[in-house]
Amino acid sequence: MTTTSGRDLSQPPRRHQYLHTLVTQHRSALVSYAERLLTDRHLAEDIAQEALIRAWFHTDKLRSGEGSARGWLLKVTRNLVIDHTRSARVRHETTVDDIGEVAQHDHADAVLARVQADALLRSLSPEHREVLVHTYLYGYTVRETAQLLGVPAGTVKSRQHYALHALRGRAGVPPSDDPAS
Repeated sequence: MTTTSGRDLSQPPRRHQYLHTLVTQHRSALVSYAERLLTDRHLAEDIAQEALIRAWFHTDKLRSGEGSARGWLLKVTRNLVIDHTRSARVRHETTVDDIGEVAQHDHADAVLARVQADALLRSLSPEHREVLVHTYLYGYTVRETAQLLGVPAGTVKSRQHYALHALRGRAGVPPSDDPAS
């Protein structure tokens, strides 16, 4: 039986024969060794299979007579077990590759704005600051702020106007021609 490449498939190449010999002679020992290290039969079989696949790629080295094939296979099996137990998947870690790129919001500008706003508010008189805190930060109406502070609503409006004017001046915002601002 021949293929289009002209190779005779009735006689497998020596590499195939050697791999077949490795599998028949060493597979059960590799599985047993990996199972002792892992205590998981199915995973041990996968590890032994991977070790034999690596042997396939290194048949020339194994056949050269440097050391024993079983020793090489057991060392590869042990290294594969170590790699598996050290893997992030086993330790239930998630890598960046698994979750993709996560955009991190840079809040430095918000922190700086907060520090600047705090400094500007502290530069106001207590009465002006109190009005702005109640009307802008707490969301109270002019009437509610007047009741809380015990002052007339007109006083709240006046303090609010002068406080905003002072803040704009200190923040470097040019005065507006709009009387409502």
